[in-house]
Amino acid sequence: MGEIVYHHDFIEIDYTGKLLDGMVFDTTDESIAKKNNLHSEKAVYTPSAICVGEKQILPGLDEQLEGKEIGKHYTVKLQSEKAFGKRDIKKMRIVSMSTFKEHDVQPQSGLQIDVDGELGIIARISGGRIIVNFNHPLAGKEVTYEFVMRRKITETAEKITAFFHTLFKIPQEQITVEIKEGQAAVKIPVAFPHEIAEAIGKKVTELVTEVKSIEIKAAKEEKTSS
Repeated sequence: MGEIVYHHDFIEIDYTGKLLDGMVFDTTDESIAKKNNLHSEKAVYTPSAICVGEKQILPGLDEQLEGKEIGKHYTVKLQSEKAFGKRDIKKMRIVSMSTFKEHDVQPQSGLQIDVDGELGIIARISGGRIIVNFNHPLAGKEVTYEFVMRRKITETAEKITAFFHTLFKIPQEQITVEIKEGQAAVKIPVAFPHEIAEAIGKKVTELVTEVKSIEIKAAKEEKTSS
């Protein structure tokens, strides 16, 4: 029997998400992405480093990880409410033609748009009214995930690096972590306001229990925020 995964373990996981008809919509595997015309030159295809139970991947998938084995391949089926949510009629909204004219956009069915920071897809055009669907594109659909947890991350600095990389999309090579007597010093290319840095530091010490305190510095400014 392989090593068992527990709540708040840090792990590396490979996964592939599919619709019930077999269409792949998400994967960490570059070869699968290429085979299914999902490949992007901007994407980095490596296992995701996450903390189990922290919903750093799709929450419905995250719930499936505890108690399973490292190195074993699994397939799970998720109902829509555990995947991307049920379709909500309230998220079908009318947007006036004038809104598009203000932004010099010609509306057409299927076009993805951003309205006040919310992404939607034009579902229908009727006269001067445009119906926009703000549901997730996969809302209302059951999906399957094939996954394998590659390894547990046990080294303290690597756990902290994984935390900042996954939550804030900071490239791992731009994160420097030094540990000394339970104190962690983290250098990243981002400056956080003091209150936010304190909240981040508190969260890190909750998840990485080997660390008693954390100091966060912006790499360029060398200014401490913790």
